[in-house]
Amino acid sequence: MAKRPDIYFICGAGLGSSLACQMEAEDVLREAGIQANLHHDGISGIPGLRADIIVSAENFKPTIEKYELDPTISLVFLKNIVDKQEIADKLVPAAQERAARP
Repeated sequence: MAKRPDIYFICGAGLGSSLACQMEAEDVLREAGIQANLHHDGISGIPGLRADIIVSAENFKPTIEKYELDPTISLVFLKNIVDKQEIADKLVPAAQERAARP
């Protein structure tokens, strides 16, 4: 049975853009037939996350990369966090790969 990856959508405060991205990704993942546990949080919540995948806007990349994250966490950075095609191109392969892991 495929694992349901834990995917966290991260923005500055964990309210607006992370939720918008999560909602778009939900549609994309459903269309791709991928089941995942979706969450959103602010950048300050990163140290305590037990995530398989972290999704965020490219402008947060330098900040997120400063954290000493578990190297098994896949990072997905988006130019446009509500672009379904970009989400499909970047998140779907990462989610499929994580779901296939034992």
